[in-house]
Amino acid sequence: MKTICFDFGNTRLKAAIFENDAFKEEIILPNDDPFTIERLLDIHQPDKTILSSVINHNPSIEKQLAERSQFHKLSHLTKANFTIPVGKPETVGADRLALCAAAVYYFPGKNNLVIAMGTCITYNFINQYNEFIGGGISPGMEMRFKAMQVFTAKLPLIESDPMTTGWNFPLIGYDTKTNLQSGVIAGITFEIAGFIDAYAARYDNFNVVLTGGDTAYFAGQVKKRIFADANFLFKGLYALSETNNS
Repeated sequence: MKTICFDFGNTRLKAAIFENDAFKEEIILPNDDPFTIERLLDIHQPDKTILSSVINHNPSIEKQLAERSQFHKLSHLTKANFTIPVGKPETVGADRLALCAAAVYYFPGKNNLVIAMGTCITYNFINQYNEFIGGGISPGMEMRFKAMQVFTAKLPLIESDPMTTGWNFPLIGYDTKTNLQSGVIAGITFEIAGFIDAYAARYDNFNVVLTGGDTAYFAGQVKKRIFADANFLFKGLYALSETNNS
């Protein structure tokens, strides 16, 4: 049994291949053109597909996926293993729904804080009663670097690549580049640590998961007990697909 989980985020379009409950590979898609999707379907021949999208994707691919597989589009109407007792469920991003599902599936009975490192950083809190009660959203790493270049006259753009940004940036920057690195990367690290401390002071039986595309930058920087899993969202999508595509 093979499943393709699609995650259309603000920065990247991705797909993950699951076979018999096991994660096999992640694929970066160049676009959401029907030809691109068709080629992926031809290669992998999935039994089931699920789509999480926070962008205005090509609507025709939903019909395409439904014709080629058991298909489910993630939304607030999706059957889930958690509830949303506060706010407006229809306004919660599909990516956050998948993260909540993964938290409850892999860490049941705990107060879970899932921190997703992407275009934005989302803090997603699911309590021990399997209720998603909210969290926070702040700018991600690339957004912070770009904002300082765009909204100033002379600050350069620092690429958020480990080979160019550097893993061991100095706390006290000694030139423009290292000042920007320290401000962004150390700033995010302290932000994450601060959120973890604030939640931990309020809740016991507390668990933290770090995930998303920028996980590699911060998993080693955050000196807290965390679980780091870059594929956590995909695992949540797979669990939701099994529930909604049965």
